[in-house]
Amino acid sequence: MRRHPAPDATASTGQGSSAIATNAHRTFPGRVLWRLADPRSLRWKIAAGVAAAACAMALGIGILVHRTTEDRSMNIGRATAIDALHSAEAEYRKGQPTHQAPSAPPTYATGDDVPDNLRDQLGSSPGPVTWYDTRKPLHGPLMWAASRIDGTVLAVSVDMGSEQRSLQALDRHMRYAATATLAAVVPLTLLAAELPLRRLQRVATTARRIRHGELDARTKSRGHDEINEISSAVDLMADALQERLQREQHFTADVAHELRTPLTALVTAASLLPASEATDLVRDRVQTLRSLVDDLLEISRLDAGAEQADTQPVPLGDLVTESVHRTGLETRVTVSGHPVAETDPRRLARIVTNLVLNAHHHGAPPVEVTVDATTIVVRDHGPGFPEDLLAHGPQRFRTGAPERGHGHGLGLTITLGQTQIIGARLTLTNTTPCGAAATLKLPHRKG
Repeated sequence: MRRHPAPDATASTGQGSSAIATNAHRTFPGRVLWRLADPRSLRWKIAAGVAAAACAMALGIGILVHRTTEDRSMNIGRATAIDALHSAEAEYRKGQPTHQAPSAPPTYATGDDVPDNLRDQLGSSPGPVTWYDTRKPLHGPLMWAASRIDGTVLAVSVDMGSEQRSLQALDRHMRYAATATLAAVVPLTLLAAELPLRRLQRVATTARRIRHGELDARTKSRGHDEINEISSAVDLMADALQERLQREQHFTADVAHELRTPLTALVTAASLLPASEATDLVRDRVQTLRSLVDDLLEISRLDAGAEQADTQPVPLGDLVTESVHRTGLETRVTVSGHPVAETDPRRLARIVTNLVLNAHHHGAPPVEVTVDATTIVVRDHGPGFPEDLLAHGPQRFRTGAPERGHGHGLGLTITLGQTQIIGARLTLTNTTPCGAAATLKLPHRKG
């Protein structure tokens, strides 16, 4: 079942799982919290989109309000400056000197006191003209109005500092309001997105359960939206997959049962043949065919779900040593102490035998079996398990090494099924610098 070494790959299975899963599919502590805090999560993408839309809207409204308020302030400033200019013109025409009352906001200027920019803007026209003066920001901007009377330039200025401060305060308050709105929108968006995301997570959980062999898993989502369409599609896919797999399982069982009767007759006939080299070859092929049919029958029983473990206290050291001895292959067995486990001895012996045979057939010597407490490790020094096996688990009639030309891929499949029945956990890993290890962890003995 091996092809190329993959030293860092790991595969495992537990009770209730029908395939070997990689480390990426295991549940780690804190995984839920990481999913909530993961910036790549859809909830944060939705929140970021809503936040960006809210910022864009706040920016657009802020710019519109700022410009509208600024234009209004400018218009008011120009009107105030022109009104003050008209008052100054009336005083000038009456022959009264222009002055500024102590409490009056306008400031009058004539002659050289008129700013050059305002004088250039006025030119030779009688006016009036206005000019917004920002040259003295410490004292606040000024709105100037000027006209020409009998060749004399008369100008008046109005302080615009209060309008500027009001505009700055408005901008500041809009920023505060936008920040507060954003602080409220993001949590509300996360809460609003939680319900559809939970529904999507249920669909993903159902798909993962189906991936790991729970073909009866269904989402059963309610509603008439796109998420419900996805849920229905996944459920329909699971129904079709379950139906197809059941047909294949029934076909395998029927074929195995149909082959058993003629095979029994074939075994009997082979035993009656006279001794010869051809007879030995026929008997060997018949025995191989018999083993294949027995494996198919065993798989059909495991698929039917009718198998149950007959547990009892088992001395692991003796059972593993005897199982390895029955294979007739050179294997080193190391037992620590006198471990005892509550398990089914027949099924455990089958598991150990299959693992040892797989290590010899697809690995390289030395093959070592270690028993420590309730953990059994079968290790070889071959090329290691192929990545496909570690990623998807053992598959029937796929050895993972077609170039080797032997094996039907049922050994690890049976081992996996028996492991589930006795409630153990099987982990397949590649070791460094070479080799593969199958670690079987039995449940602890009760009491």
